[in-house]
Amino acid sequence: MAGNLEEVKPIDSTSESDMSTAPLKPEILVETAKKMMGREFQHVLGALLNMLPGYEEMLEVKTDGSCNVSNGGVQRQDSKPKGEIKRQSSRGSVKGDKVLIRRKSSGKIRDKSKCNVENVVRPFIVKDEDYKKLMGVMLEQFENGLGKDTNSTAKVKMFPTYVRDVPDGSEEGDILALDLGGTNFRVLLISLNGQEVKMESKIYVIPQQIMLGSGTQLFDHIAECIYKFMKDHKLMDKKLPLGFTFSFPCKQIGLDKAILAQWTKGFKCEGVEGEDVVRLLHEAIQRRGDIDVECLAVINDTVGALMSCAHEDRNCAIGLILGTGTNACYIEKTENVGLWDGDNDEPHQVMINTEWGALGDDGCLDFIKTEYDRQVDKHSINPGRQVYEKMISGMYMGEIVRLVLEKLRKNNLIFQGQESEELKSRGRFYTKYVSEIESDEEDNFTNTKQIFKELGFEKVSDEDCRIAQHVCSLVSTRAAYLASAGIAVLLNKMGRPEVTVGVDGSLYRFHPHFHDLMVEKITHLVNPGIKFKLMLSNDGSGKGAAIVTAVANRMRGQKDESSIRQEVEN
Repeated sequence: MAGNLEEVKPIDSTSESDMSTAPLKPEILVETAKKMMGREFQHVLGALLNMLPGYEEMLEVKTDGSCNVSNGGVQRQDSKPKGEIKRQSSRGSVKGDKVLIRRKSSGKIRDKSKCNVENVVRPFIVKDEDYKKLMGVMLEQFENGLGKDTNSTAKVKMFPTYVRDVPDGSEEGDILALDLGGTNFRVLLISLNGQEVKMESKIYVIPQQIMLGSGTQLFDHIAECIYKFMKDHKLMDKKLPLGFTFSFPCKQIGLDKAILAQWTKGFKCEGVEGEDVVRLLHEAIQRRGDIDVECLAVINDTVGALMSCAHEDRNCAIGLILGTGTNACYIEKTENVGLWDGDNDEPHQVMINTEWGALGDDGCLDFIKTEYDRQVDKHSINPGRQVYEKMISGMYMGEIVRLVLEKLRKNNLIFQGQESEELKSRGRFYTKYVSEIESDEEDNFTNTKQIFKELGFEKVSDEDCRIAQHVCSLVSTRAAYLASAGIAVLLNKMGRPEVTVGVDGSLYRFHPHFHDLMVEKITHLVNPGIKFKLMLSNDGSGKGAAIVTAVANRMRGQKDESSIRQEVEN
């Protein structure tokens, strides 16, 4: 499916025409599906139904082959549900023992071009067996990262974070937090009082020249931002504990020590890889000499998302980021962590920062990579690295869609072949466009037409809009399903009966269907008996860093009390 598609070859138009006009009945299609009975039968059935003219229907095909058809009124859900799957797509969805397939009415790509369009986008429709294969690959890579003898050569590093427990609700105090994980940097003042949380924050921009400059420039800029925040909030005479959310691949050697493994997300500052980022921060603060700040804990945004949600729901045991980049963390038993060099006190667990974005850097994902993925990787600042991340995250999704649209245009399948310098420009089709296009209601293409007007297309037909929506839907669905496979692996590995997944990031937060798609796919892939829910994290990167710092203080206080009691008893 990930083969080269330099030329678009049409499918026999006669057979397509016959199929699109014949009075096919759902029960005939079901009989065909029953004969196939492969894991991909729902996709084939959905494709056949999409060729039928007429009205909208919801066809419920039970896994035993029986079916029910209800006419009309099936609407796409734009809100994120809490539990049951609501979203239907052109390929259908799994709900219990049924496959739900939506048949479109007026939203059809015209017959004479549909098959050629499908040839271009077909690589994004990944088979169920390939998602299962991906899960097996991921589990193997995770185990290699956790292994003492295999970690050095593993691409997915599975770093222990030294964060041992979730909050119990007793945490309190004022804490300063820093959040660096993209083009913006935040400084926050967070006040904890049990379940009550008060936050004040300010966003500072990281200029491009600093992102690509020296490490000294970067951390001096961060220290300058801290100074401005403390001055504006009248904190200059206070010494506050600080939590630092540093959302890049790091090997932690302590709660307050983290060695940067490699830059991602467009950063390329010299002199930072292989160094302790907390030490570099302290050195920048000392160079200023006008603020008194000490970093007690450094975390990444996945741990922040987990801890922020765990403050409200103690079942939260996985943190997931779906934004500029993607990554996940989860709670692992220390006995399964070959690299664990901490104490063996209670609790016998530690949060693992998977750094799963690097999955595929050894070629293990080549079986699902497309030509578009290869082009994105080739022109990135880190070719051959963060392969899984480039297939999912917001930094790259828009560019993947742009490449597909450009190929369709060159083959006169969209925009009547009309050129646009904007669409031809690498990086010009933003990921936010994907969310906006998919937010358009069927046959109301307000967002879509406005976007293409911005990109230099004066005349855009409804059919162009339908094709663009189809491309965006396939690319975003694949991204959601790939992330879902990873979460299913973690849920199965942990084996807990009930787990909450704390999720943060602009892609998950703003895409109209990402939540629904993930619930759908995880439900399909997770082991029977495991219950889960996806919970939107409320400012995980800021609040989470503060909570980690507070929990560390609580646990340290408990250890100190225990030591004092032992000394008294002796």
